[in-house]
Amino acid sequence: MVTFTARRSEPEMLPPARATPRETKSLSDLDDQRTLRYYETVIGFFRSNALPGRPDDPVKAIRAALMEALVYYYPIAGRLREDGAGRLVVDCTADGVVFVEAYVDARLEEFGEPLLPPYPCVEELLCHVGDTRAVVGKPLLFMQVTRLKCGGFVLGFHICHNLADGFGMAQFIKAVSDIARGEAAPTILPVWERELLTARSLLPITRLYPAHEQQANGSGSTARDMMLSVPPQSMVAKYFLFGPREVSALRDRIPAGHPARSATIFELVTAVMWRCRTVALGYEPGQRVRLMTTMNARGRWNNHTPIPWGYYGNAHVSPIAEAVVGELCVQPLADTVELVRETKRGMTKERMESMVETVALLREWPPSTMDMIYEVSDVRWMAVNVLNFGWADLAGGGIPLAGDLTSKLGSDHMWCRNENGEVSTVVSMLLPREAMDRFTEEIAVWLSHKDDEKNLGIMSSL
Repeated sequence: MVTFTARRSEPEMLPPARATPRETKSLSDLDDQRTLRYYETVIGFFRSNALPGRPDDPVKAIRAALMEALVYYYPIAGRLREDGAGRLVVDCTADGVVFVEAYVDARLEEFGEPLLPPYPCVEELLCHVGDTRAVVGKPLLFMQVTRLKCGGFVLGFHICHNLADGFGMAQFIKAVSDIARGEAAPTILPVWERELLTARSLLPITRLYPAHEQQANGSGSTARDMMLSVPPQSMVAKYFLFGPREVSALRDRIPAGHPARSATIFELVTAVMWRCRTVALGYEPGQRVRLMTTMNARGRWNNHTPIPWGYYGNAHVSPIAEAVVGELCVQPLADTVELVRETKRGMTKERMESMVETVALLREWPPSTMDMIYEVSDVRWMAVNVLNFGWADLAGGGIPLAGDLTSKLGSDHMWCRNENGEVSTVVSMLLPREAMDRFTEEIAVWLSHKDDEKNLGIMSSL
């Protein structure tokens, strides 16, 4: 695998291209979670094409487009501060974002064919952000665009999660690509309206969603949860590839005619990963484990609290499934899949409001007592067919296990193509080394294609 050291320019502070409103903006209760006070890391690999309109220097075109995009998304050019109550607000100061130009002496194909994580020398493709958990008073976006020898480039950035969720981040980068492609303005205009996901009052809640109530009371034992005792830097990262053959092998584990056979790839893979992770971490049979699924409130399921087109704040909810370890690890796979599906389907208007109100009361959701919890996010379609530069095509990328590792103790399901060019899912996992060995053995048991086991897991020791 290729190794390299990036030649970087000095970091430059880019303000909006034109004057923007000077004001203070409030965040929603979902935005203002303390567990979101970190910089999310995203990386995208782009291949140049022969379509007309390609600029002489793609990096300079992106730089100019970023400044223009900040005219519309001007809060991102501001700074966070805490008000008298300890809540975060955005001072729209137009101080700007950090931008770095870089070059590496490598071609896109040298990063791997197929292009899959872990990406070589990924830290060389990202600019330095300092303490990723310190967000107050700092630039809210750090972007590096790296030229490749083949004419392609890599776009890597850190963005403060309090400002945007995954879809919001993709929407902002889409605005940059729209303008770099020649559009006069972003094709999706931004909407703030953070009051939509802010509790109406801070009065006591009469009824909490049971899983939220258990979390609010801090219940659960951390005695045997290695995920809380082993620091992330001492863990092992691994990515697991699920192409059509692997998904078919898992689906064949469910009896014909069972409703779980119609489960989505995300539901099916999540159920298996949760079971294998539970076994690997050595929880006792009588302990209870939880699965937290991040759901986008912009989805079709949410017909009761419409999120306006262009809203780029945090608009995700996290329903929780619970199971006793001894039952989870022996029940038919179909039962686990149905538990995942029922938990997602159970996200009602009342439960959604309960989550927002719980966040407002506790000022922290999920709470810091994250024992026995496995968190999963589906970000597969976030950037596909969205980041359209016209003169460059998205070859791959996603959320790498880099930057703030404490935010990646769950799994991200990301889009990719396997060695046959088939659309596939790659899933990240971060575990203590011994647990990762057990996890890899467990996941292999569920696959009938033994000759493909060598292609399933992609190791990266941190």
